[in-house]
Amino acid sequence: MLISILDYLKVSSINYPMKTAVREEENMITYSELEKRSRSIGTLLIKYDCYKQPVGVYMEKGILAVCSFLGIVSAGGFYCMLNTELPSTRLVQIQSVLQARLIITTTELKEKAEQIFAGCIICTAEELQNTPIDSSALSQIRNRMIDTDPLYINFTSGSTGVPKGIVVSHRSVIDFIGYFTDIFGINSSDTIANQAPFDFDVSVKDIYSCLRTGATLLIVPKRLFSSPTELLDYICDNKVTVMIWAVSALCLISTFHALEYKTPKTVRKILFSGEVMPYKHLCCWMEYLPDTIYVNLYGPTEITCNCTYHILDKKRDYSSGIPVGKPFPNEDVFLLDDNNLRIIVPGTVGKIAVRGTALALGYYRLEENNKQSFVQNPLNNAYPERIYLTGDLGKYDENGDLVFTGRIDNQIKYLGHRIELEEVEKAMSQMDGVDRCFCSFEDGKLRGYYVGTVEKTALRSCMKETLPAFMIPGYIRKLQTMPMTKNGKIDRKRVMLEAKGEKQG
Repeated sequence: MLISILDYLKVSSINYPMKTAVREEENMITYSELEKRSRSIGTLLIKYDCYKQPVGVYMEKGILAVCSFLGIVSAGGFYCMLNTELPSTRLVQIQSVLQARLIITTTELKEKAEQIFAGCIICTAEELQNTPIDSSALSQIRNRMIDTDPLYINFTSGSTGVPKGIVVSHRSVIDFIGYFTDIFGINSSDTIANQAPFDFDVSVKDIYSCLRTGATLLIVPKRLFSSPTELLDYICDNKVTVMIWAVSALCLISTFHALEYKTPKTVRKILFSGEVMPYKHLCCWMEYLPDTIYVNLYGPTEITCNCTYHILDKKRDYSSGIPVGKPFPNEDVFLLDDNNLRIIVPGTVGKIAVRGTALALGYYRLEENNKQSFVQNPLNNAYPERIYLTGDLGKYDENGDLVFTGRIDNQIKYLGHRIELEEVEKAMSQMDGVDRCFCSFEDGKLRGYYVGTVEKTALRSCMKETLPAFMIPGYIRKLQTMPMTKNGKIDRKRVMLEAKGEKQG
């Protein structure tokens, strides 16, 4: 029975002591050294009484960050990655919720960390990892730990303007990663290319899939995502076998036709999530890598990475949309109607809900948000049973697969009609000459934004052939580039703010 993710590290350090655990450009660390450095960090952190307490990690993603995560856990605490690219005001907001007493950073960033996190104890990972290991003290902490103790906190935006910290336990990660690596056949021979920031839950799959199986975690430098050809060079040179990436990162490569330059033929599995995968971009990847397995993953951070998956069938036509599929084992993903009754009829849209041990512990210090989102299962009035209301809508197709149809808050009323913005976006994205796009509803107007070669008048004419007039945006804007958030999703707010600013100017 696994209790802590440290059990993953222990087994892999025994089975693969000299194998590369993490690589970042010219630097690497073996599994044996990773365990040693983590235990050194943990030994010193015990003195700060980190047991069941949050510890902030303010540094670039990489080997030091992974060592810091595992060191914090060794001391009985739970970590929160504080992204160095976030504005200082945002980091102060996060800390106001987190209230961490201790921040781990690097020597290079220590002065900046002291300014942002004033009043906190600031330690550098370089100093911590040289601490002599106290095996007795570490064992005492391990013996106190249970599997429902927190492992990490990921912060996301909150509707009130205050960031929401999602607390995930060891048990949830162990439960999910075990099934995840088994289903997709991830093993010690794999090299997993990490694209996602470490404060984004896609990286949880990268890190812990490697720790469980003895695979190698390859950190892809952020600068390469502005140069698709260099990015492909890096993937090919390092013989990457698995890519668990955000949709936008994959689309970056296909948008610039970079696969024509070089095809990463060692990649045997591509798993994507975060947004709806545009069909034309998927077809591009499948054309160049026809033997690769492609998987559509779905699920919010609150259910530990993903709750459903769909392995694509090369013979099936997905032009009408890619289903999010079926639940992972030990997770119940179901639909509720407006009366909170379970939907089983195919084609009927309902609210997506999830139950199971993969549910997060909840939001950190946000009791009201927990009451709204982590609620009693309305299908069970006999005993306490938490479910998570995702805020997403879905339906079952004729194959029994779940299909994502949009956000509850993305359904608008326009010209007397109820419209799903995702439906408009899908039709828009399928037009020739449109690379990426999204729609919004602002000031009572339906608006569309896109990047591509087609002109606005031609795009509007094409949309008239597939959509009713009330679903065609009255305002269409062509962008030079599509801004992305740090998590690799389309930065909708930024585009809309810039458009509003230009109109006012």
